[in-house]
Amino acid sequence: MTDGCAPVHRSNEDAHVSSATETNKDDLEFLRDAVRSLPPQPVKDLLLNGVCTRCIFRLFCLHKQICSPSSMATRNLSSVLHELREHGNGANNGVRETNDLTDTGYVQEFEEEFVCRVCLGILQFVYSDGKGVLVEKNNAGDFAATIEDAVKKEGHEIDNFCLEVSLPPIVVEKEQAVWSYIEKKYSSESWFSEKFPSERIGVKDFLKLSVANPLEKLLDVKSNGSSFRICLTYTLSDASSKIEPLPESNGCSKRRKIDDSDVLKNCTGLHEVEKHNTVTNSSIESVDEGNGFLPFPLEKVNNCCSLISQCYKTSIYVGGRYLKYSRNVSQSRWIIDDERMGEASVEEIIGGSILPICQGDSYKFHAAGREDIDVRMLGTGRPFLVEIQNARQFPSDVLIKDMEMKINSLERNLVKVKNLKFLGSQGWVMMREGEAEKQKQYAALVWISRPLNDDDVLSLSSFKDMQILQKTPVRVLHRRSPLGREKTIHWMKVERVAGSSQYFMLHLCTQAGTYIKEFVHGDLGRTQPSVGSILGCRAEILQLDVTDVKMDCFQT
Repeated sequence: MTDGCAPVHRSNEDAHVSSATETNKDDLEFLRDAVRSLPPQPVKDLLLNGVCTRCIFRLFCLHKQICSPSSMATRNLSSVLHELREHGNGANNGVRETNDLTDTGYVQEFEEEFVCRVCLGILQFVYSDGKGVLVEKNNAGDFAATIEDAVKKEGHEIDNFCLEVSLPPIVVEKEQAVWSYIEKKYSSESWFSEKFPSERIGVKDFLKLSVANPLEKLLDVKSNGSSFRICLTYTLSDASSKIEPLPESNGCSKRRKIDDSDVLKNCTGLHEVEKHNTVTNSSIESVDEGNGFLPFPLEKVNNCCSLISQCYKTSIYVGGRYLKYSRNVSQSRWIIDDERMGEASVEEIIGGSILPICQGDSYKFHAAGREDIDVRMLGTGRPFLVEIQNARQFPSDVLIKDMEMKINSLERNLVKVKNLKFLGSQGWVMMREGEAEKQKQYAALVWISRPLNDDDVLSLSSFKDMQILQKTPVRVLHRRSPLGREKTIHWMKVERVAGSSQYFMLHLCTQAGTYIKEFVHGDLGRTQPSVGSILGCRAEILQLDVTDVKMDCFQT
């Protein structure tokens, strides 16, 4: 363990790996076969410069050989690579014969740096958890088990999952620096084009390959595009690890030895370097083989990444139609200066009933238009969607019926719902597609300043698809842009009120987005024409009900 690292926490499962896992001969032999194909010199070079064994396999595109046996411990990987480092890659070239590659003395002699200079411990399964405790997992299977625990604690009902990984940008920079280093140093070697292909797998994709298979087995579901996401977010608070630019080669072979003054002599003369107390740390030692001296671009790393693992469900939707019977209920929660407007809201009544049944974190309410707090929503009802965020329970048909009954049986009967359905994201598309073209029907109680006569009734009823121009109403100018909007009044019908000559019911069908109150009274001339201007008198709207929202979605 390097300086600056907190004590490592290991669970009992990590500390006592089963003997079957430790001595899986088939996996070890499979790994040995892959290692024999690697060129020894660059492997030795990378090991000496603090690159972990998994990153070395990844750099040489042997990720399948590691990702398949997810129970392969880090010490086993390290052992097999160090055999290559010490004895070459020949089958009978002195490759160490042993029946136990986990021999403690042999492994500890070549133990890799605690935090890899390239992946920052990510592929070593070393990380700091959310409580600041440093954790080290033995292999991909053990790491996947911690993710499984997090999923189970959340209580999600899942049928598949999608694994997402977020890494600090410095990791990508380190990868690029090492690829460039190997290319510049070894590109003239015969093995280079075959063993070090141009298309390589990055840390993020390698981690996904390593973890996905054991996680599928633990969760007993498949990994594919899914509404359930498992997110692994790595962050690095101390990104001080520097990446030194590689010097351009001038054709001279140079040898570097580091002493107290870090003296470097060029190739123009003899390499005369005074030998003082040579620093023995492998982070600054180099080899003078291959294509000559080239300084390794990554410094030693003392701090690993912090990991936050989260799991969440993409939003689900419950759609239907609502009816509002009160003239003192707003559509959404309405608070002004810490004082509630109205006795309740449609949003809270419906969303508050659905959320606990779906066991979600929160909800959002969406509706096809809105009515004012003093306007009732009658007839077929208004289409709506409740978006449940991170729902742990998929609402079945039975649960949907329970939701509907729960809402419709509330004591005050302010709001009722009908035709509830569980929908995916297509519910949102359905509602938005129909909203722009929808028509609405209204019933308005109107008062005029003179008696209503038969000519007035005929005049209003004669209009078909009448175009009007509405400027933004005075009552909403404080929150909406001052624009002029053309709208269509499709038809009107007058119903006389018995016993009164100045009151009548106006039934009308309009284009979506028409301001009905302003169409009646004219809004100081901002709506033209209006009922008042057509009749040539003052007109006021006393009550308004929405009687139909003509949209195809959520019909019976």
